[in-house]
Amino acid sequence: MFDLDNTLHDATPHIFPHINRSMTAYLREHLLLDEAGASDLRVRYWHRYGATLLGLMRHHGTDPDHFLRATHQFPELRRMVVRERAALATIRRLPGRKILFSNSPAHYAHAVLDILGLTPLFDAVYAIEQVRYQPKPLPGGFRRLISNERVIPRRAVMVDDSLPNLRVARLLGMKTVWVSALPRAPDYVTVKVTSVRQLPRVLDRLGLAR
Repeated sequence: MFDLDNTLHDATPHIFPHINRSMTAYLREHLLLDEAGASDLRVRYWHRYGATLLGLMRHHGTDPDHFLRATHQFPELRRMVVRERAALATIRRLPGRKILFSNSPAHYAHAVLDILGLTPLFDAVYAIEQVRYQPKPLPGGFRRLISNERVIPRRAVMVDDSLPNLRVARLLGMKTVWVSALPRAPDYVTVKVTSVRQLPRVLDRLGLAR
């Protein structure tokens, strides 16, 4: 299973700032907050719940589909996506079924996969709508995917840039790959790589056949 943003492509330079601005603007408009208050609430809900949306749903009755449509508009998405070099060739070489598990909305996840040329390589795409708005690292989203796709956790691998997400995946019995340039990994990380390009080199350590 693969995360999307900052795992299969680099969302930090263009996409994340755009989403943050859009979410802050949404909170300003719909909760009648000033810029600082809206930005602070966005960050607080993200840290507390793993996604700003979940805090808005729990505390303000926000319609999730309206929020996702309003905050994930990308007229120039193709220009904003920073590709992970050789990701297409790398993912194609990996054994087993590939499932995308992202906290992003479905229209965005599919659009990015199309831009990256990865759509034909994935057997299923789970965006936040498909897990009933239970974003990673909440266990509920993982369990829904596992049940729907009949995943056997001990035979599955979660590839993600987020340690909280990997911690839950490990607790559920999966092997974990942390995509990070940081030097040290916690014990619930099976393998650390700096790029998905390195995945074919670590298949043996993950117990996967080449």
